[in-house]
Amino acid sequence: MTTPGDALLLGAYVPGRSWLHRAPTGAKLGGLALFGIGLALVPGRVGWVAGSLAFGAVVVVALSARLPLGLAFRALRALLVLGLAVAVYQVWRSGWQVALGVLTTLVALVLAGLVVTMTTPMDSIIEVVVRASRPLRRFGLNPEWVGLAFALTLRGIPALVEIVTEARDAARARGLDRDPRAILVPAVIRTVARARTTGEALAARGLAD
Repeated sequence: MTTPGDALLLGAYVPGRSWLHRAPTGAKLGGLALFGIGLALVPGRVGWVAGSLAFGAVVVVALSARLPLGLAFRALRALLVLGLAVAVYQVWRSGWQVALGVLTTLVALVLAGLVVTMTTPMDSIIEVVVRASRPLRRFGLNPEWVGLAFALTLRGIPALVEIVTEARDAARARGLDRDPRAILVPAVIRTVARARTTGEALAARGLAD
């Protein structure tokens, strides 16, 4: 069964008056982008060190903003299903250091994104994205389209977590919770079906031209 924490992953604003709640939206999104770029530039063999330190730093920031970390960590449990599957593959291909680096970096990045969205109203995030995309008009790209794509992505991630969680629960009920295929295959099929349904809904409203 899907818990409230599983559905929280991204897009759920938690009202508050902390320093992070009051920080400018653009600064938070810019900091998140730099945080991700910085982790991406870390060499694979020491990625687990950087990922672990980054995770600890994000937890400290979340605590300082008085965020409900219990819900956040429950949301991360569903993501760990995919993260562990990737880590197992990396152990076979590149060794445990790279695998641990991938896993810790993934968790740190997702938790950082969660902290930003929990302290920032969605409307403010979309407004900043649209404003930052205005220079792209000269290349024929509509900033409102960029904002719509960004909003759909953020709204889709909680649904993806819910799909993976339900696939995990179904596999567990059949005694197949240790078989990655019993989780990944139905999750991928349902994700593709949801994406197709979303596309058809946009097309029906004339938003896919």
